[in-house]
Amino acid sequence: MMIWINGTFGVGKTTAGTALVERRPALRHFDPEVVGYMLAHSLEDQAFTDFQDLPGWRALVPATAVAIRRQTGQHLVAAQTVLRQEYWGELKATFSGLGEQIFHVVLDADEASLRHRIENDQLELTGRQWRLDHIAEYSASRDWMISGADLVIDTSRLTAQDVAARISGAIPPELAVRTDG
Repeated sequence: MMIWINGTFGVGKTTAGTALVERRPALRHFDPEVVGYMLAHSLEDQAFTDFQDLPGWRALVPATAVAIRRQTGQHLVAAQTVLRQEYWGELKATFSGLGEQIFHVVLDADEASLRHRIENDQLELTGRQWRLDHIAEYSASRDWMISGADLVIDTSRLTAQDVAARISGAIPPELAVRTDG
């Protein structure tokens, strides 16, 4: 199983994903951005602004995740914003075709809380304006994301530990046990 934590930039996906992996030893963190960085490096002579626009990214993320899960026997947690519905559909279909389930978690926050969190983040200073600039894009995608989610959590007034506890409580209990893949 892939637990995919989606939501806008700055909503707390990475922090919640890290807390979830710490809470559940059978889970392993998987970063889809690393696949994007590999493609960006390998395709530096190609013109694109977002590696998610590359069909290769949408094909390699599920293939890589499944290979890691089979190697380790662990279920994976990915914290990655996917705002384009067609890209999300493609990822889900590919995972399904590989025999893998996705538990889609959407972290949400009201705009005032989100802006406050981003503006006061002292760890991600270089991405501050970029994350603020993408709030409108998330707002435009919010309805399909929430309607297609297995779990939606409003993080406006929750700590990362609270969010991880809610995700942990919603996923099947058997994920607490590592199996050999």
